[in-house]
Amino acid sequence: MSSHLELSPATETGAHPPPGFWSSVREALRGSHQDYTDGPVGRSILLLSVPMVLEMAMESVFAVVDIFFVSRLGADAVAAVGLTESLLAVVYALAMGLGIGATALVARRIGEKNPEGAAHAAGQAIMLALVISAILGIIGSLLAPRLLAMMGASPEVIRTGTGYARVMLGGEAAIIILFVVNAIFRGAGDAAIAMRVLWLANLINIVLCPCFIFGLGPFPQLGVTGAAVATTIGRSTGAAFALWRLTRKDGRIPVGRRHLAPDFAAMGQILRLSGTATLQMLVGTASWIGMARIVAAFGSPVLAGYTVGMRVVIFALLPSFGLSNAAATMVGQALGAGKPDRAERAVWKACVYNLVFLGVVGLAFVVLAGPIIRLFSTDPEVIRHGSAALRVVAAGFPLYAFGMVLTHSFNGAGDTWTPTWINLAVFWAFEIPLAWLLSRAIGPLGAFLAITIAFSTLAVVSGLIFRRGRWKTKVV
Repeated sequence: MSSHLELSPATETGAHPPPGFWSSVREALRGSHQDYTDGPVGRSILLLSVPMVLEMAMESVFAVVDIFFVSRLGADAVAAVGLTESLLAVVYALAMGLGIGATALVARRIGEKNPEGAAHAAGQAIMLALVISAILGIIGSLLAPRLLAMMGASPEVIRTGTGYARVMLGGEAAIIILFVVNAIFRGAGDAAIAMRVLWLANLINIVLCPCFIFGLGPFPQLGVTGAAVATTIGRSTGAAFALWRLTRKDGRIPVGRRHLAPDFAAMGQILRLSGTATLQMLVGTASWIGMARIVAAFGSPVLAGYTVGMRVVIFALLPSFGLSNAAATMVGQALGAGKPDRAERAVWKACVYNLVFLGVVGLAFVVLAGPIIRLFSTDPEVIRHGSAALRVVAAGFPLYAFGMVLTHSFNGAGDTWTPTWINLAVFWAFEIPLAWLLSRAIGPLGAFLAITIAFSTLAVVSGLIFRRGRWKTKVV
């Protein structure tokens, strides 16, 4: 990418060339209003992706801050966090599914130049998120120890991690609201606000996490439960700020009281989109539950190493989701404006940008896997298995780059069924059986190899289907 974004400056904007790279980055961070249905595609991706990548970078810090401090408490504490996060995969799936539906509808309405319709869709998505998260939070908190046992946790892990699981599962509302409101901001092209929300939430978590875990100053020493308390406080604060920002009258799609009145027809439309998207995310993320269950059979040190390794992987992949989210917004708005070719160009450019980023990160992880895992643990067994997991999974990063962007692009078009079927075939019909067979044959390394093979397969299949172009005709 050159200093002027190597984008045909005059073809789409007229006589004036686009600003330089760094001035565009500054503009993206400020969050100025833009029309992403016009102008150079590469610059539009940059303006959207910079705050989205930084937003996801903050989410990725969530993934490693807890484990960094909790790893000081021993393998059982790390295993408890890993199993709880596998259970939360279901919550993340639901949150991302609702977010996908909200992004697709809001982006399409914005592309149609219909901000009132976008605000109405946003309000109904928020109401759904509040109701669903309240129900799931109560159930998760009450059943926390049983759910850990179901995941194969040892009695010691259950004793250590029940408090952590109760707080994390009981605080699901913060996760879901945060995901949905930020998805609304992204769909509207207001990615800078979503970025600031995650910065706020993450800063609070970073400060409070060691305080509650180790009892620093006036804070109680809560051990592993303290990590959950800090994370939940941080996310809840971020969610409250996001809701306040969304309802401001000077916002891009100011949501008022009238937009929060139940509209069951609109909710039904959101549920149709989000239901399929949730199933899609559930199929993909819940496969991690199956993977954790397979790895747990090898004992706490192996599970702890796998947990640390996957947290580091998530740390790298989440910023890439920022580029993928930018592509989804571009697709939704371009289709709303009747410009399917622009949508397709945006997707392939985003794929290339993501390939460059993840290719470099993947190489670094393969070379430096051991030293990276040692930052989180001094246990030789945890380091050995964590390094193997990180090295094997990172080797597939270049293909993951394409798979992530393509999957998000289907969703941005409102074509949520296509990636759902792909996820079902790749992760459940292929990855889980393969992981079980390979782990029986060569031990934990077999499960790690299955992850790389499955994600690479997903990228190839998604690319072949995307090229057919049926997603361009999806009506939402």
